[in-house]
Amino acid sequence: MAAKGQKFVRFKDWKSLSSSSIEHNDSSNGGFLKRKVQPSLSSVSDGSITNLSCRNHVLDPQGATLQKWNKIFVITSVMAISVDPLFFYIPMIDDKKQCLALDGTLKITASVLRTFFDLFYILHIIFQFRTGFIAPSSRVFGRGELVNDPWAIVMRYLSSYFIIDILSIIPLPQLVILAMIPFPKCSVPYVGKDLLKYTIIAQYVPRILRIYPLFKEVTSTSGILTETAWAGAAYNLFLYMLASHVVGAFWYLFSVESRLRCWRRRLKNTTFLHESYLSCGSGNSTVQSLLKSSCPLTDPQQIQHLETFNFGIFIEALKARVVESNTDFPHKFFYCFWWGLRSVSSVGQGLETSTYAGEIIFAIFIAVFGLILFASLIGNMQKYLQSTTVRVEEMRIKRRDAELWMSHRMLPDFLKERIRRYEQYKWQENRGVEEETLIRNLPKDLRRDIKRHLCIDLLKKVPMFENMDNQLLDALCDKLKPVLYTEKSYIVREGDPVDEMLFIMRGKLATATTNGGRTGFFNSFEIKAGDFCGEELLTWALDPNSSSNLPISTRTVETISEVEAFALMPDDLKCVASQFRRLINSKQLQHTFRFYSLQWKTWGACFIQAAWRRYKKKKAERLLREAEERIQALENEEGSSPSFAATIYASRFASSGLRHLRSGKRTRVPQPQRSLMPQKPDDFTAQKN
Repeated sequence: MAAKGQKFVRFKDWKSLSSSSIEHNDSSNGGFLKRKVQPSLSSVSDGSITNLSCRNHVLDPQGATLQKWNKIFVITSVMAISVDPLFFYIPMIDDKKQCLALDGTLKITASVLRTFFDLFYILHIIFQFRTGFIAPSSRVFGRGELVNDPWAIVMRYLSSYFIIDILSIIPLPQLVILAMIPFPKCSVPYVGKDLLKYTIIAQYVPRILRIYPLFKEVTSTSGILTETAWAGAAYNLFLYMLASHVVGAFWYLFSVESRLRCWRRRLKNTTFLHESYLSCGSGNSTVQSLLKSSCPLTDPQQIQHLETFNFGIFIEALKARVVESNTDFPHKFFYCFWWGLRSVSSVGQGLETSTYAGEIIFAIFIAVFGLILFASLIGNMQKYLQSTTVRVEEMRIKRRDAELWMSHRMLPDFLKERIRRYEQYKWQENRGVEEETLIRNLPKDLRRDIKRHLCIDLLKKVPMFENMDNQLLDALCDKLKPVLYTEKSYIVREGDPVDEMLFIMRGKLATATTNGGRTGFFNSFEIKAGDFCGEELLTWALDPNSSSNLPISTRTVETISEVEAFALMPDDLKCVASQFRRLINSKQLQHTFRFYSLQWKTWGACFIQAAWRRYKKKKAERLLREAEERIQALENEEGSSPSFAATIYASRFASSGLRHLRSGKRTRVPQPQRSLMPQKPDDFTAQKN
């Protein structure tokens, strides 16, 4: 019971737990827990830490780091395939000695490049042993569950592409070159040529087989291999050039072999049949002098005797002397590359082969390979290049459809021009991208962050919002919708329902009111960036007792230039306005709203004018009253002189005229001026819950 009542709630590391808590329990339980629990805890802790460290090194196949590495490895694998054909240029013909030799400098260069690219294969194999995979059974919904068990990862890789990767990375060409060193010099060129040819061809198969699934994996996880259309077109063009380079390298090697076949045919009936006599270093001057006079380079069309050797499609390389030792490597490479590009692009047309089976198969391969490349790579490159102008083409089609529709409906010219102007301005603003549709398909938090990035700086330019807290600004950003208006467009007319509140970001507008169409009243303002209009909707939204009918606009708003603005719809404004009520008591907000509100500006101007008229009226009455008092004072004074009587008569006449003038103003001034005074705007600051 004592052991059961003891509970440990604080978290401690394994060492402190095993040394303090477990020993304390051991003192009350006869040492049983110390003997049993402490070894278990140590084993569990060690196993957990080891397992955790292994799992922490597992890479996510859909992570950004591994996706970037896969793209790099695909590109390096393609470049590695372009290095392998360099081994085909190592054999060459010594024209002076008429024998087969090997290019020592190219052997070292090709081996170093091949070893450098093999390092990327080694890194790729290491990453494969640490890359998790998505369990097939968990792909029913979402991305699936990542398997990070190291043993399962290793077994999956060993049973899939491990053998292909090992076959691709074996340094067979380097081993062949190293194996040539201890052998006799006379037999090295001929044997080494065949070994290099067979090893390169044998390793080409697993290397190409490995690139395709990796390319498919990259495109399936990230969707694209290249970020831009021009990069995609350049990548496909590079693959086309690589294929031409491979064909040109094979053509060079087969050209050397065609010369060797001719020599073997010449030595067939002699005692010098062994291949060692064809290699440089044999030192047999008799064979070399015999070979100099044999195998003339005759065009296939000019062959008249059966004994003349037909070099077929390789006669061009032999005549150009690209297979000889006195020709430097750049001339060999570019000449063979040009021949390969020309043959692949023409799908093998114009190739005049001999009756040799290997040569015919090579020509067939060029024709089929060129057709496949032209259909796939060139087609992909064309697709990438066309994707750069797809938006322009869509815009052209939309304009054509709009022109057909306007002609069919027989719209007047001024409406057609306004429609064209709107479409043109919309294209210049977003290049044909439907921003609202694009943003609407994103998650809510991402959509909010994007709208905050786009709108927050512009909203803070509106004086009414510059001092609001971030929570309300986020709510506004989430509800705002971008709108465009062309020049001379009416946004709302006086007397129409207000269906949106606009916050102007760019452009100018003109707003005017006639106070309900009353005669003699006209007021106009200019709205610029940072202002807003449609504030009737705000007071309507902030009133909890407002009806479902939208408020009526008291002004006509017309655009002076192209206008970009953000709009708040009535329902969205109702939602946001519920959060505004906690700021209603803010004196700064009340002052800002009244200062920038067009309704309050108009009412304030009319109120000041009415006050000024009242002041002028009271001043005139005061002057009349003072004049009457002076006249009355003169009447009360004593004196009967003719001049004094004339003065009294004139004063009474003036006083009578002033009284008539005052009585006329009383009947004429107040009522008409009061009718021109607009109604005081609704004060949303007085609507408190």
